[in-house]
Amino acid sequence: MNLKLRTLIALATVIMLNCADGMAQQTATQAFSTIPRKVMPLFDDNARLDMIDYFNSNMSNSTQNNYGGRSRVTAISPEQLTLKMTDASDCQISILPDGKDGLIAMITTVASPTPDSRMTVYSSDWSRDLTSSVFTKPTLSDWLTPEGKKNSATVETSVPFLLISYSYDPATRTLTLTNNTDEFLGKDVYEPLSGYLLEKIDYQFNGKRFNRIK
Repeated sequence: MNLKLRTLIALATVIMLNCADGMAQQTATQAFSTIPRKVMPLFDDNARLDMIDYFNSNMSNSTQNNYGGRSRVTAISPEQLTLKMTDASDCQISILPDGKDGLIAMITTVASPTPDSRMTVYSSDWSRDLTSSVFTKPTLSDWLTPEGKKNSATVETSVPFLLISYSYDPATRTLTLTNNTDEFLGKDVYEPLSGYLLEKIDYQFNGKRFNRIK
């Protein structure tokens, strides 16, 4: 029996078990295997299954994506799957426990050249974008320290935009946003502002939405 067939059988088994138990959540692997092309056009169904097969078989093989590059799955747990999409981009697919089927958080990070992320939260079947009801993206003022609030005009003039990377930890349900703007602007430019901007902001998912941890 080839790897792809074994993976299809395993996924079918998970789906049947979920149907038998209405409280069961889908896994991150199952979510990745069913992601629509309109959400992630980089891969077709076979490519996604191949990447899962290679990882589960402890193989370091990469898979050709639809844009001619190479991609591979780098980590899998029941709650999370991470993916090297291209040489300059990564993706983290996580299951957010909501007491039902689980929401799906997809974090895409691009090196531009400094890491910058975007998070979208979907319903369990990928049919609805629920981001706005689950997470409020912080504005520049949210990143200001107490001293930064006193010098907000200086910050706004000196920092044209922020480059922020996202990472979600399923074990603690914590979403960490890390400020990478210093890497982009350079230490000479950023150093005078370093006391005005936070290095990171943490949020915790409470089953309904991400709330900032004070």
